[in-house]
Amino acid sequence: MLNKMLACGKVYISESRNRAALESIEQAAKIFSEAAIVNKFVDVTYNRVGYTVVSRLTPKSSQDSFPLRDAAFAMVKAALETIDFELHSGTHPRLGVVDHICFHPLAHTSLDQAASIAKSLAADIGSKLKVPTFLYGAANESGSLLDSIRRELGYFNPSSGGIQWSGGSKSVSLPLKPDAGPIQASPSKGVILIGASPWVANYNVPVFSTDIAAVRRIAKKVSERGGGLPSVQAMGLAHGDGVTEVACNLLEPSKVGGDRVQLEVERLAKEEGLGVGKGYFTDLSPDKIIESYMKLNPF
Repeated sequence: MLNKMLACGKVYISESRNRAALESIEQAAKIFSEAAIVNKFVDVTYNRVGYTVVSRLTPKSSQDSFPLRDAAFAMVKAALETIDFELHSGTHPRLGVVDHICFHPLAHTSLDQAASIAKSLAADIGSKLKVPTFLYGAANESGSLLDSIRRELGYFNPSSGGIQWSGGSKSVSLPLKPDAGPIQASPSKGVILIGASPWVANYNVPVFSTDIAAVRRIAKKVSERGGGLPSVQAMGLAHGDGVTEVACNLLEPSKVGGDRVQLEVERLAKEEGLGVGKGYFTDLSPDKIIESYMKLNPF
């Protein structure tokens, strides 16, 4: 049993087609020897990339010695310098150049320690990079959830054709006060959401149809919010020629996992007369993440 302390940050960036920008972001993380990118998931249709960055912690880690925070900050800085949010478009919702960062405890790390990293990173981004930054989950004093903050910020509202998110916000004013950074958003940068939570898995199921309304009905019925599976959040998103995905967050994947979601999507799609493909996870499991990090950075 691993007796060390690790944490990971999932860094979601609104870009997948600009190779030079992605290379710059990845090189920025490599400066920090104790941090490592152990997974990269690129989705060209969504125009989005997700990085899983891992680092060791120590029991006495101070806010001045968080290599995971420093690596994430460097990645955010590189992204803001190489990507213009006003030029971005894709079929996945987003709120900024760096859309979302979530820290998860691994091995013997506590959720409070992951939350400390999130809060420290948010303060740095707000003060040094001047981007409005919102905290959620264990990093938020009132425990505000990612989903609720996103709704208030208009995350789920497409800006083009009902399926596409294009350009920056038309208004610099924000409906919520950020936890760090300026109270107005730059159209070229947007805003960032940063949080800490127990492990969340992302599982997407392709539905062979362009009927976005039908797939959104399926997604709603799958989600807990729509009376479906507990601890599951789901969206219906266009995903290339002839495919629309049911994109899911599994908030308690040990209780409701990908197999159960797969069966429920298949059942609901059959009612709509639609075919379904095999779903997929966008990240490694926590055990695989630890294994990958240990190979790159053996203790």
